[in-house]
Amino acid sequence: MDGLMSLLNSDMGKQLVNGLSNEAGVDTSKAADLIGMAMPLIMAGMKKKAANPQTAEGLLNAARSDRHDGSILDNLGSLFSGGVNPEVLQDGAGILGHVFGDKEPEVKNALSQRSGLDAGTIGKTLMTLAPIALGLLGKQTRQNNISSPNDLSSMLGSMLGGQPGQNRDMITSLLDADGDGSVLDDVSDMLAGGKNKGGLAGMLGSLFGK
Repeated sequence: MDGLMSLLNSDMGKQLVNGLSNEAGVDTSKAADLIGMAMPLIMAGMKKKAANPQTAEGLLNAARSDRHDGSILDNLGSLFSGGVNPEVLQDGAGILGHVFGDKEPEVKNALSQRSGLDAGTIGKTLMTLAPIALGLLGKQTRQNNISSPNDLSSMLGSMLGGQPGQNRDMITSLLDADGDGSVLDDVSDMLAGGKNKGGLAGMLGSLFGK
Protein backbone atom coordinates (compact mmCIF):
# COMPACT_ATOMS: atom_id res chain seq x y z
CA MET A 1 0.00 0.00 0.00
CA ASP A 2 1.27 3.44 -0.87
CA GLY A 3 1.96 5.63 2.12
CA LEU A 4 4.40 8.06 3.62
CA MET A 5 7.48 6.09 2.68
CA SER A 6 6.52 5.75 -0.98
CA LEU A 7 5.43 9.39 -1.20
CA LEU A 8 8.57 10.81 0.31
CA ASN A 9 10.95 8.41 -1.42
CA SER A 10 9.90 9.71 -4.82
CA ASP A 11 10.02 12.72 -7.10
CA MET A 12 7.03 14.07 -5.19
CA GLY A 13 9.05 13.79 -2.01
CA LYS A 14 11.84 15.84 -3.54
CA GLN A 15 9.33 18.45 -4.71
CA LEU A 16 7.92 18.61 -1.19
CA VAL A 17 11.33 19.01 0.44
CA ASN A 18 12.51 21.59 -2.08
CA GLY A 19 9.25 23.53 -1.83
CA LEU A 20 9.27 23.56 1.95
CA SER A 21 12.95 24.52 1.94
CA ASN A 22 12.20 27.58 -0.19
CA GLU A 23 9.02 28.43 1.68
CA ALA A 24 10.65 28.27 5.11
CA GLY A 25 14.02 29.67 4.04
CA VAL A 26 15.97 26.67 5.34
CA ASP A 27 18.31 24.24 3.61
CA THR A 28 16.93 21.02 2.19
CA SER A 29 18.41 18.81 4.88
CA LYS A 30 16.63 20.74 7.64
CA ALA A 31 13.41 20.73 5.61
CA ALA A 32 13.77 16.96 5.21
CA ASP A 33 14.26 16.50 8.94
CA LEU A 34 11.21 18.60 9.72
CA ILE A 35 8.99 16.70 7.27
CA GLY A 36 10.35 13.44 8.68
CA MET A 37 9.09 14.43 12.12
CA ALA A 38 5.92 16.36 11.25
CA MET A 39 4.26 14.04 8.72
CA PRO A 40 4.21 10.99 11.03
CA LEU A 41 2.82 13.16 13.83
CA ILE A 42 -0.03 14.37 11.60
CA MET A 43 -0.79 10.87 10.37
CA ALA A 44 -0.57 9.51 13.92
CA GLY A 45 -3.04 12.13 15.04
CA MET A 46 -5.38 11.01 12.26
CA LYS A 47 -4.99 7.41 13.32
CA LYS A 48 -5.92 8.31 16.87
CA LYS A 49 -9.03 10.11 15.57
CA ALA A 50 -9.92 7.10 13.41
CA ALA A 51 -9.79 4.86 16.48
CA ASN A 52 -12.15 7.10 18.46
CA PRO A 53 -15.85 6.42 17.75
CA GLN A 54 -16.69 10.07 18.43
CA THR A 55 -14.32 11.43 15.78
CA ALA A 56 -13.82 8.55 13.34
CA GLU A 57 -16.82 9.28 11.12
CA GLY A 58 -15.79 12.90 10.67
CA LEU A 59 -12.31 11.91 9.55
CA LEU A 60 -13.69 9.30 7.17
CA ASN A 61 -16.05 11.87 5.63
CA ALA A 62 -13.15 14.31 5.21
CA ALA A 63 -11.02 11.64 3.53
CA ARG A 64 -13.87 10.74 1.18
CA SER A 65 -14.68 14.35 0.25
CA ASP A 66 -13.81 15.76 -3.17
CA ARG A 67 -11.72 18.44 -1.47
CA HIS A 68 -9.23 15.84 -0.25
CA ASP A 69 -9.23 13.43 -3.17
CA GLY A 70 -5.44 13.47 -3.51
CA SER A 71 -5.24 15.95 -6.37
CA ILE A 72 -2.98 18.15 -4.23
CA LEU A 73 -0.30 15.49 -4.76
CA ASP A 74 -0.40 15.78 -8.54
CA ASN A 75 1.89 18.79 -8.75
CA LEU A 76 3.51 19.69 -5.47
CA GLY A 77 5.89 22.01 -7.28
CA SER A 78 3.03 24.34 -8.19
CA LEU A 79 1.81 24.33 -4.59
CA PHE A 80 4.89 26.28 -3.56
CA SER A 81 5.14 28.45 -6.66
CA GLY A 82 4.87 32.04 -5.49
CA GLY A 83 4.10 30.94 -1.94
CA VAL A 84 1.52 28.51 -0.60
CA ASN A 85 -2.04 29.54 -1.40
CA PRO A 86 -3.83 31.06 1.63
CA GLU A 87 -6.76 28.69 1.02
CA VAL A 88 -4.42 25.73 1.46
CA LEU A 89 -3.09 27.20 4.70
CA GLN A 90 -6.63 27.85 5.94
CA ASP A 91 -7.60 24.27 5.14
CA GLY A 92 -4.46 23.08 6.93
CA ALA A 93 -5.27 25.11 10.01
CA GLY A 94 -8.70 23.50 10.19
CA ILE A 95 -7.26 20.02 9.76
CA LEU A 96 -4.69 20.57 12.49
CA GLY A 97 -7.38 21.82 14.85
CA HIS A 98 -9.38 18.63 14.34
CA VAL A 99 -6.38 16.29 14.46
CA PHE A 100 -4.50 17.71 17.44
CA GLY A 101 -7.13 19.68 19.31
CA ASP A 102 -5.71 21.24 22.46
CA LYS A 103 -2.44 19.38 21.85
CA GLU A 104 -1.59 21.58 18.87
CA PRO A 105 0.53 24.12 20.81
CA GLU A 106 2.49 21.29 22.39
CA VAL A 107 3.08 19.69 18.98
CA LYS A 108 4.36 22.99 17.58
CA ASN A 109 6.59 23.60 20.58
CA ALA A 110 8.07 20.10 20.45
CA LEU A 111 8.83 20.39 16.74
CA SER A 112 10.32 23.83 17.26
CA GLN A 113 12.63 22.54 19.98
CA ARG A 114 13.72 19.53 17.94
CA SER A 115 14.21 21.38 14.68
CA GLY A 116 15.60 24.64 16.04
CA LEU A 117 13.09 26.56 13.92
CA ASP A 118 10.84 29.30 15.25
CA ALA A 119 7.19 28.71 16.11
CA GLY A 120 5.94 30.73 13.14
CA THR A 121 7.86 28.57 10.67
CA ILE A 122 6.66 25.41 12.37
CA GLY A 123 3.06 26.58 12.33
CA LYS A 124 3.09 27.42 8.63
CA THR A 125 4.85 24.16 7.82
CA LEU A 126 2.23 22.13 9.66
CA MET A 127 -0.57 24.04 7.92
CA THR A 128 1.07 23.21 4.58
CA LEU A 129 1.67 19.55 5.35
CA ALA A 130 -1.77 18.81 6.82
CA PRO A 131 -3.71 19.07 3.51
CA ILE A 132 -1.01 16.97 1.84
CA ALA A 133 -1.37 14.29 4.51
CA LEU A 134 -5.16 14.32 4.23
CA GLY A 135 -4.89 14.29 0.45
CA LEU A 136 -2.71 11.20 0.68
CA LEU A 137 -5.24 9.61 3.02
CA GLY A 138 -8.09 10.54 0.68
CA LYS A 139 -6.31 9.05 -2.32
CA GLN A 140 -5.67 5.79 -0.50
CA THR A 141 -9.24 5.73 0.84
CA ARG A 142 -10.52 5.76 -2.74
CA GLN A 143 -8.00 3.30 -4.11
CA ASN A 144 -8.74 0.80 -1.34
CA ASN A 145 -12.52 1.37 -1.19
CA ILE A 146 -12.42 2.27 2.50
CA SER A 147 -15.91 2.76 3.88
CA SER A 148 -15.65 2.15 7.65
CA PRO A 149 -13.68 3.81 10.48
CA ASN A 150 -12.11 0.48 11.45
CA ASP A 151 -10.78 -0.01 7.94
CA LEU A 152 -9.58 3.59 7.91
CA SER A 153 -7.65 3.07 11.16
CA SER A 154 -6.08 -0.12 9.83
CA MET A 155 -5.11 1.57 6.59
CA LEU A 156 -3.49 4.45 8.46
CA GLY A 157 -1.39 1.94 10.37
CA SER A 158 -0.28 0.37 7.09
CA MET A 159 0.49 3.76 5.58
CA LEU A 160 2.63 4.73 8.56
CA GLY A 161 4.60 1.52 8.43
CA GLY A 162 7.51 1.10 10.81
CA GLN A 163 11.17 2.02 11.04
CA PRO A 164 13.88 1.09 13.58
CA GLY A 165 14.43 3.61 16.32
CA GLN A 166 14.70 4.11 20.06
CA ASN A 167 13.18 7.45 20.97
CA ARG A 168 9.50 7.26 21.96
CA ASP A 169 9.27 10.39 24.11
CA MET A 170 7.70 12.87 21.70
CA ILE A 171 4.88 10.69 20.40
CA THR A 172 4.15 9.39 23.91
CA SER A 173 3.85 12.81 25.49
CA LEU A 174 1.97 14.44 22.62
CA LEU A 175 -0.39 11.82 21.25
CA ASP A 176 -0.43 8.91 23.69
CA ALA A 177 -0.63 10.63 27.03
CA ASP A 178 -2.73 7.80 28.46
CA GLY A 179 0.04 5.35 27.62
CA ASP A 180 -2.21 2.77 25.98
CA GLY A 181 0.17 2.35 23.04
CA SER A 182 -2.56 2.62 20.41
CA VAL A 183 -0.66 5.27 18.47
CA LEU A 184 2.83 4.24 19.50
CA ASP A 185 2.64 0.85 17.84
CA ASP A 186 2.76 2.32 14.35
CA VAL A 187 4.47 5.65 14.75
CA SER A 188 6.99 5.98 17.55
CA ASP A 189 9.84 4.16 15.83
CA MET A 190 9.29 6.16 12.65
CA LEU A 191 9.27 9.43 14.54
CA ALA A 192 12.48 8.44 16.31
CA GLY A 193 14.24 8.94 13.00
CA GLY A 194 14.39 12.64 13.84
CA LYS A 195 17.26 11.84 16.20
CA ASN A 196 18.93 8.71 14.91
CA LYS A 197 18.46 9.37 11.20
CA GLY A 198 16.42 6.25 10.65
CA GLY A 199 12.86 6.32 9.38
CA LEU A 200 11.52 9.20 7.33
CA ALA A 201 13.99 11.81 8.48
CA GLY A 202 16.97 9.66 7.62
CA MET A 203 15.51 8.59 4.29
CA LEU A 204 14.72 12.14 3.26
CA GLY A 205 18.15 13.30 4.39
CA SER A 206 19.78 10.66 2.22
CA LEU A 207 17.87 11.92 -0.81
CA PHE A 208 19.54 15.29 -0.39
CA GLY A 209 23.01 14.11 0.47
CA LYS A 210 22.88 14.72 4.18
